[in-house]
Amino acid sequence: MTQLLYEGKAKQMFTTDDPNVLRVVYKNDATAFNGQKKASFDGKGRLNNAICTKIFKMLQKNGVPTHYLDTISENEQLVRAVNIIPIEVVVRNVVAGSLSKRLGIDEGKSLGRTIIEFYYKSDELGDPMINSDHALAMEIATKDELVEIRRLALSINDALQNFFAEAGILLVDFKLEFGKLKETGAIVLADEISPDSCRLWDKETHEKLDKDVFRRNIADLPETYEKLLKRLEDVK
Repeated sequence: MTQLLYEGKAKQMFTTDDPNVLRVVYKNDATAFNGQKKASFDGKGRLNNAICTKIFKMLQKNGVPTHYLDTISENEQLVRAVNIIPIEVVVRNVVAGSLSKRLGIDEGKSLGRTIIEFYYKSDELGDPMINSDHALAMEIATKDELVEIRRLALSINDALQNFFAEAGILLVDFKLEFGKLKETGAIVLADEISPDSCRLWDKETHEKLDKDVFRRNIADLPETYEKLLKRLEDVK
């Protein structure tokens, strides 16, 4: 018998008969501004699952270790069980969102180099930004683990930029979570990569193809995600 292990804003995680495998269910819910804005959209879970599946398979072909195992229905995946490292990793290629506000740089400016930011995963504290010294002092990751997380984040960024570029899409920024496999302790990419967790713009028009359409009331979210999926389906 399976049990609900965790429920987040956009996903549920259930146990399976294998203690090293979990079942992920993508929900139709959408949230923004730390849960202050909420809505539900028919088909959102299906679309996120399809997009995430395609991205995970691409990353695995490019040598990136992930928790992804298989897609078993239109809104369900099987993944390897991990112990999540409580650091949210944000990778930025173009100025947008909070970075624009924080540094006073116009949104849309291309960065001369990729910026990697760490945030401590804590709903109670509002996910504060931290640096490597904070992480070491708090003992939430070792020095070697932080080096590996940064290496993987840059490798994932390179693969994603090339992948989205083939669909005429600019990868502005995105967030990642990593975990340690319960079987071996190896660090792998966990959680998801989807338009919920990425900023994606049309390369020519800068039309937004991500959850910002919901945050800013720009366009219909399912229609936007469907448009993104169709563009990605043409990428081999």
